[in-house]
Amino acid sequence: MSVRILLCDDHVVVRAGLLALLGSTPDIEVVGEAGSGEEAVAMAAKLKPDVVLMDLQLGAGIDGVEATRLIAPTGVHVLVLTTYDTDADITRAIEAGATGYLLKAERPEELFAAIHAAAQGRTALSPPVASRVMDRMRGAAGPSLTDRERDILGQLGRGLGNREIARALFISEATVKTHLGRIYAKLGVDTRAGAVAVAKERRLLP
Repeated sequence: MSVRILLCDDHVVVRAGLLALLGSTPDIEVVGEAGSGEEAVAMAAKLKPDVVLMDLQLGAGIDGVEATRLIAPTGVHVLVLTTYDTDADITRAIEAGATGYLLKAERPEELFAAIHAAAQGRTALSPPVASRVMDRMRGAAGPSLTDRERDILGQLGRGLGNREIARALFISEATVKTHLGRIYAKLGVDTRAGAVAVAKERRLLP
């Protein structure tokens, strides 16, 4: 079974190039072309393709993100194909329901593979985009704490001072201070109260 594709790009030359490229592979069939977000939404509802290949910047009218937001809930998969790889663009597209995000600089084989992946509902991301997504996820989670740092943070949450923490964990006060410095740096705070507040917010305390 070939994958049925709807192209959406406001540049006629780009659509013609994609049409020629996708026409060179027997298991992908282009069933329609749209030059605007509104056209894409209407044609997706009418043609029910497996995948909409969506550009982000579409000139006047709704952009690719808004079109994706309207198309994705209907069960049609949207694969973004664009030159834009900013964090904001990637985040907006994925939050709108895009199944994948591909850059136009990718090789044809990568595009074909991404189209087949998207048709099956699997995420398809260009390597640079995947790296950005992972970096953002790591940043949101924050730097990881060691087991010892978590122990000390737990004692801080109980309101213990450095000497009491040292006794409870059988380590020296100097070691406690060293660990506290690292904990503050990782949590982006400079006080005990700040560390406890952030730890509670991130659910790092037992």
